[in-house]
Amino acid sequence: MIRILYIEDEKEIGHWVSKELTERGYEVTWLESGDGIEQHIALNDIAILDVMLPGLDGFSIGKRIKRENKELPILMLSARTAVEDKIEGLNFADDYLTKPFHPDELVARLEVLLRRYQKNDDVLELQHLKMYTKDMRIINTLTEEEILLTGKQFYLLQYFIRHLNQILTKEQLYEGVWGESYMEGDKTLMVHIRYLREKIEINPAKPMIIETIRGIGYRVKL
Repeated sequence: MIRILYIEDEKEIGHWVSKELTERGYEVTWLESGDGIEQHIALNDIAILDVMLPGLDGFSIGKRIKRENKELPILMLSARTAVEDKIEGLNFADDYLTKPFHPDELVARLEVLLRRYQKNDDVLELQHLKMYTKDMRIINTLTEEEILLTGKQFYLLQYFIRHLNQILTKEQLYEGVWGESYMEGDKTLMVHIRYLREKIEINPAKPMIIETIRGIGYRVKL
């Protein structure tokens, strides 16, 4: 599960963002200030920082984070739209998003940063699959052949991999991959999972990689 360190002092915004991200399968640690930030840096995969905070502002906290761990991506959030503020933020941060924003855009930017910070030699072995997570190249180790996926199949598998061992509801998967609200009865997700299983499972009729959790959704276990 991707772990997000989120610092925001406005309770209404903080609750909203935390809820949106949690529902999409992320683990969120929400703080209202930068006090004690050091103990959280090593425990998270990405940081979201509001600029206007009590005590140390987001710029100061972000610079401190980068001194401790330059490989931790940082996304700044701010109602400030001045070019000078964006330039200051981007001097150390990896992206800058102005308020108000749509949660889909926030998630899209997070996913881009997470992909950017993956190491080139990151390899995930999942049963008979060897996946190079930087570019999502997939090799069937039984045949040594590359498995070619469509764009949506690729994104769907990537979403599962980013949430390994977690049970994902149909709503979470649809919203995370298609960026739209799931409508009960829509067969789109089910069809894509069936086609994806046909490419990656040894026996699609008895899937061992994409597990169906009856009445809830799906899970990929490492």
